[in-house]
Amino acid sequence: MVYKMVMYVDGGCRGNGYPGAYGACACFVVRRWGQNETFARRLPESMRPVPTNQRAELYAIIIALKHAIKERGFLDGNPYMEVTIHTDSKYAHGCMTDWYRKWQGNGFINSLGNEVVNRDLIERALELQSEIWDYGNVTWEWVPRSDNTVADEAANDEMDEMEEEWE
Repeated sequence: MVYKMVMYVDGGCRGNGYPGAYGACACFVVRRWGQNETFARRLPESMRPVPTNQRAELYAIIIALKHAIKERGFLDGNPYMEVTIHTDSKYAHGCMTDWYRKWQGNGFINSLGNEVVNRDLIERALELQSEIWDYGNVTWEWVPRSDNTVADEAANDEMDEMEEEWE
């Protein structure tokens, strides 16, 4: 039996890359049966360096992969999983589909000789993806922003709530 999961992820940051920046990410799970699910998370305050849009996008991928792993634990019969994650971030998509192979081969050093930015989150996402590969597959799909409105709205709603708490 094959268990299919379809998810849309998005992340955002206000004050992108500056001290005092804050962000959130979200995952929209499309269910074949039953109620679709959307959940959002704030970026950890301990996130170093300061939060950025790219880090928020990668964090969204991490929460989606964790959700897929957790959900498998509730299924009967240890099914093969086909997880499809849609993102409107070409950066996050590239990290998870193309660039990581080169980075793994050269110790995560970029073309300028520096450590790849966001290495910590990329490596964590790759670890989670590898865990899913033990019993399934992960497919990455880039989508236009207009096709990712539910996750985008959830991440923005979470950041709006953060602003309201500070007022």
